[in-house]
Amino acid sequence: MSSQDLSRSSMFDLFRMEADDQARALTLGLLALERDPQAADQLERCMRAAHSLKGAARVVGLSAGVSVTHAMEDCFVAAQQGRITLQQGHIDQLLRGVDLLQQMSRTTEQDMNRWESQRREDMQAFLDGMSGVIASPAVVRAFGAEPPNTEAPRGPRDAGLPETAVADELDEADQARVLRVTAENLNRLLGLAGESLVESRSFKSIADSLLRLKHLQYELYRALDRLHQQLPQQRLNDSARTALAEVRQRALDCRQFLTLRLAEVDNFDRRAAHLSHRLYDGVLACHMRPFADGMQAFPRMVRDLARELGKQLRLDIAGHDTQVDRNILELLDAPLGHLLRNALDHGIETPEERLAAGKAAEGVLSIEARHSAGRLQVTVSDDGRGIDLERLRAVVIDRGLSNAETAAKLADAELLEFLFLPGFSMKESVTDISGRGVGLDVVQNVLKRIRGTVRIHTRRGQGTRFQLELPLTLSIARTLLVEVGAEAYAVPLAYIRHALKLIPADIWSLEGRPHFNIDGRSVSLVTAHQLLGVEPPQDAADSVAVIVLGDATHSYGLMVDRFLGERELVVHPLDPRLGKIKDVAAGALMEDGSPALILDVDDIIRSIEKLAGAGGLSGVVRVASGARGAKPKRILVVEDSFTVRELERKLLVNGGFEVEVAVDGMDGWNAVRTGEFDLVITDIDMPRMDGIELVTLIKKDPHVKSLPVMIVSYKDRPEDRRRGLDAGADYYLAKGSFHDEALLHAVVDLIGAGQP
Repeated sequence: MSSQDLSRSSMFDLFRMEADDQARALTLGLLALERDPQAADQLERCMRAAHSLKGAARVVGLSAGVSVTHAMEDCFVAAQQGRITLQQGHIDQLLRGVDLLQQMSRTTEQDMNRWESQRREDMQAFLDGMSGVIASPAVVRAFGAEPPNTEAPRGPRDAGLPETAVADELDEADQARVLRVTAENLNRLLGLAGESLVESRSFKSIADSLLRLKHLQYELYRALDRLHQQLPQQRLNDSARTALAEVRQRALDCRQFLTLRLAEVDNFDRRAAHLSHRLYDGVLACHMRPFADGMQAFPRMVRDLARELGKQLRLDIAGHDTQVDRNILELLDAPLGHLLRNALDHGIETPEERLAAGKAAEGVLSIEARHSAGRLQVTVSDDGRGIDLERLRAVVIDRGLSNAETAAKLADAELLEFLFLPGFSMKESVTDISGRGVGLDVVQNVLKRIRGTVRIHTRRGQGTRFQLELPLTLSIARTLLVEVGAEAYAVPLAYIRHALKLIPADIWSLEGRPHFNIDGRSVSLVTAHQLLGVEPPQDAADSVAVIVLGDATHSYGLMVDRFLGERELVVHPLDPRLGKIKDVAAGALMEDGSPALILDVDDIIRSIEKLAGAGGLSGVVRVASGARGAKPKRILVVEDSFTVRELERKLLVNGGFEVEVAVDGMDGWNAVRTGEFDLVITDIDMPRMDGIELVTLIKKDPHVKSLPVMIVSYKDRPEDRRRGLDAGADYYLAKGSFHDEALLHAVVDLIGAGQP
């Protein structure tokens, strides 16, 4: 169906949607009845699905649908009454009816009359087949004859209810109201929610700018203070002294006013971020579907294919309620179908082979979906014969994909990677099911498109397991933001093997190109500037930032200017009119609204290999030995709690600062008077002298009153903040919202960065 509003849909469009849903319900019910013909709940569910669909077909005047569903309904009623017991042949015949219903649901209203004419013999064959299932006048009739408008027998709780009430009555779990929304509108809403989430982070940059403004105001106040000290007081008249005092007071008022406004911006930032997260999570939940929704076609496919191959098989699906992005769920259909067919054809043995191997005659195929570490994991496994690794090794050698010496050294994981090559198959003959070598190639290509990965685990004689790992959603990408040539680029985290910094001693030259070692392997170092066509930095750096891309056998180190941190970005597809842009997958907007390109890692690797093959890779990597002569900035931490004191000390030392500690306010005051510091960080509640007294003493002393002071306290009420700022503190940080970045950012805003 098109993406138009459902309110403009015709009755036939609505019938087609209902027919599609009810056909899936009938398929699952019939497969369950094949295993347990006496399952009363499944008989009831199938009977109601057929009954509901019969009413819908009658409303739109579709006689073919009425005939099929009425015959099926009579069969289910007969089974409920014990007049027949459903056997495999009955299930086969009923599934043919489901196939006819699905064909109807895929036919347009304009083509329906022609479809009925073309399928008249098939329809009559179905009705004749149903006459062998149950001897009933309702079944033995010619196609096109309208069945009597009889209702299915009702249970006690159905008595007196109209047909629509019976048709609509479902299990208690299904009573929640359902609203159909087009995928286009839902995708648009999710995109807007994602943009709202990103925009909410822009307040952080605004707050940082205000903090910088506060720092500048503080420098202005210090400059005025120094001017006041330098001016000879005896040469100033009363009006000049009054004007100077007024300027100093206005500067102090501005600083205190800005401090209060900063606190308000910080609170608003937290509320906006929380609200945006809730909005995005809510819309994302609407965009998600249960994993079971995408699995409905597989039980029928596996059942039919197993019968065709003469194998006995049970399909187990776990994680029915696992929520999956609807777009990912649709894209998973082809890969999972290929994996199931491969398992049936290659993995599961015949009943005779399984019994000879000491196994049950019935094989087991399983699909499981679950969330793990912010990713979706889908596992497809079987208990079949497993993959013969030695035979696989021989096929690799026979096809010239590797020489015997190299193939003998390949680890199992490396050997299994050959199965994903296009056209690669271990079968000697081609059948309708497999042998063309396209299945696993399709699996890997689809997963790469959606930033997913696949791994194979196998044990000879015990089975094979394919583990698929995918993002939870395609609208948001978890990335590492890097800078190359003063521009920001995003690299999806799923493709990054390592992120590290290298010093000169780590880099060595091989064949004129830089290399480095990682995990015991030599990795070639390539500059992102050459790949992206931007000018490299002219000044040598003390170290270089490197991200390692590729797989276990072919890895490359991509040198960038610097890491900007991990980001969750809303993915914006590029305009189709641009075509495929080399090395770029999509675009995104950062917190400040500036654009960033999301790199296509597979394309990047292909570009590296192409340049390497043509001998065009540059070997220029500028790294300086880097003597650091700057004096480190000193910070005094005044805190009576040993744990908090040590935490703050370690954070600041790691940030490049020199730190001295004091155990209470009195100890801190003595240290301030006898030492030289660039910043004091103090708690409020301490023995002998609290933080407010310490701040007051510092700001009243003419020798140290220009020393910046930061209060870090659990007290986060507005009156507590006001009390600390009125005493003269330059920054107030609540421990309740304390984290590494908050403390270091505040310190940098007050006194600048520490040594790298």
